[in-house]
Amino acid sequence: MPNVAVVGAQWGDEGKGKIVDLVSVGFDAVARYQGGPNAGHTVTLGTRRHALHHVPSGAFHASVRLVIGNGAVLDLAGLEQELGALRDAGVGIEGRLFLSDRAHVILPAMVEIDAIAEAAASEGARIGTTRRGIGPAYEAKAARSGIRVADLFHPEHLTERVRALLDGPLGRRLREAGKAPDDARLVAEQAYDAGRRLQPFVADTCLLLNRWMDEGKSVLFEGAQGTLLDLDHGSYPYVTSSGTVAGGLCTGLGVAPTRVDGVFGVFKAYATRVGGGPLPTEILDGPEGVGERLRRRGREYGTTTGRPRRCGWFDGAAARYAHRLNRFDAVGVTLLDVLDVFEEIRVCVAYRLDGRTLESIPASTPEAARVEPVYETLPGWGQDITGVRSWAKLPPEARRFADRLGEVIGAEVALVGVGPERSQSVVRPGSWLERRLGVPAA
Repeated sequence: MPNVAVVGAQWGDEGKGKIVDLVSVGFDAVARYQGGPNAGHTVTLGTRRHALHHVPSGAFHASVRLVIGNGAVLDLAGLEQELGALRDAGVGIEGRLFLSDRAHVILPAMVEIDAIAEAAASEGARIGTTRRGIGPAYEAKAARSGIRVADLFHPEHLTERVRALLDGPLGRRLREAGKAPDDARLVAEQAYDAGRRLQPFVADTCLLLNRWMDEGKSVLFEGAQGTLLDLDHGSYPYVTSSGTVAGGLCTGLGVAPTRVDGVFGVFKAYATRVGGGPLPTEILDGPEGVGERLRRRGREYGTTTGRPRRCGWFDGAAARYAHRLNRFDAVGVTLLDVLDVFEEIRVCVAYRLDGRTLESIPASTPEAARVEPVYETLPGWGQDITGVRSWAKLPPEARRFADRLGEVIGAEVALVGVGPERSQSVVRPGSWLERRLGVPAA
């Protein structure tokens, strides 16, 4: 088996968790390479929905090893709660989960700063963060003042590192907001206690991953958020604080690019976004309009925050940009069933701006907010497809829609999702997924 990345190709919430759960059964390990508890990967098994925030989405296959890489940031209490919920669900984690000793830790003060900054911003300037402390944790990392997992096992050193943070810029920002920072020794003691409980999982994950690959084992690299939220390549400043594109896995896990054999992109059949920033195809047509129907049918509320997502038609211009950054070998299109009720379905194929046709989203946020989508209109299929399990039994209009998205993106659509469950994944016969990864087509 090859080593393959699964990457979100829009603004997050594409259904990556379902895809990773589906394909990871054929891999020896699944490794998460960036993000933190702002990620909400949902896996539906029967009537139970499992929301994962730190743990890779291969957790429900007992033979698959799980790695949280150095590029991730960790809420220690949240991670412990997540592990407890998995145990309660009968999912064995011991001996399977490996947590990088180089991953950075989110302190309570970072959560406070995140919430204060978001609340203080004007309505139009809000990034739309999850207020989980991810941004401040990555800020501290970039400033070389962060706390890493490896620091948790040395009490005096840990206390010094925490005190430097709370006496420095982090504490100053809290005091400016009228809040007194917590006692550094108490914060360090709490982190040390959590570290001791998590210590059985801690490892040099770079060494482990490379050793496994040297032995011929296969690794599935799992991204969080989406390409269009990438710190460098997304709609800056309305982005996350890490590298969400496939290239981010190299630094986020300590894996050389030559070890990556393929990239699978995940789109949903329309566009959604949480928080601020451009969404060129957003539909603002009131409580009974198309946008609200997409939201209701797609259950478009954040897994982590519960916030309603903005909704619009599929953005092919942004999709081509995502393909350019990641060079997908194939893609999956999830939530196709959400479109069952629409007589006509629109697809953005380009943008217009000041009389010019653009094939990619502008770097300038003000310009990106002004682009006008150029749409094609395709016929809907007008029937429930949630029970379909083979490509041949999809309505012709649904197959044509999938084919057209592939043409617009520039990559083969190898899978469509027709519901939240693992079984509601329809694989195209002879596709890259079947040929390369051995995922069977019905």
